[in-house]
Amino acid sequence: MGERRSGRRNRKQAIKWMRRLDRQREWNAQIREAAGDILRSDNFHKTSTYIQHGNVTVSSHCMDVAKCSLALADKLHIPCNRKELIRGALLHDYFLYDWHDKDHVSIHNLHGFYHPGIALRNASREYPLTPREQDIIKKHMWPLTVVPPVYREGWIVTSADKWCSLLETLHVHKGHGINRNVTVYDNKR
Repeated sequence: MGERRSGRRNRKQAIKWMRRLDRQREWNAQIREAAGDILRSDNFHKTSTYIQHGNVTVSSHCMDVAKCSLALADKLHIPCNRKELIRGALLHDYFLYDWHDKDHVSIHNLHGFYHPGIALRNASREYPLTPREQDIIKKHMWPLTVVPPVYREGWIVTSADKWCSLLETLHVHKGHGINRNVTVYDNKR
């Protein structure tokens, strides 16, 4: 009887893991489709050389926030523009510097207040941004940014960013550290 229960439990667990894997694959495909240009850009690859929280790089953090944003929208059945949600999530921390380096960054202690504007400026130079994407990037640090997001996509990314940052800071979600061998992705991936 005990073997039968553990067999059923193992099958249920396997099904659960397969569903998670399928969701991850679906989100990865949606991210590639919506933001292939961002994923292939040299500056986005450069973000894998900067640590965001714990030992998670900025690029990994942004990917996690994009996936978490999609998960929140799905779980809560929030209708939204998924392309703009993904692009805003990937670019929300596009500040392109190591904010931990006190010798080279004069705003180290004020990074939380200033980096949304810097990320928006950097992203605007490289990509045509919709008003919704601009709002996501500019206001993702609410309440530090004082003015809250206008669009539901901004609220989703703001929530996902807080959740991912918490997990990374507490080392619940661990990264792989800095990637010193930055390579450009090819179009086949």
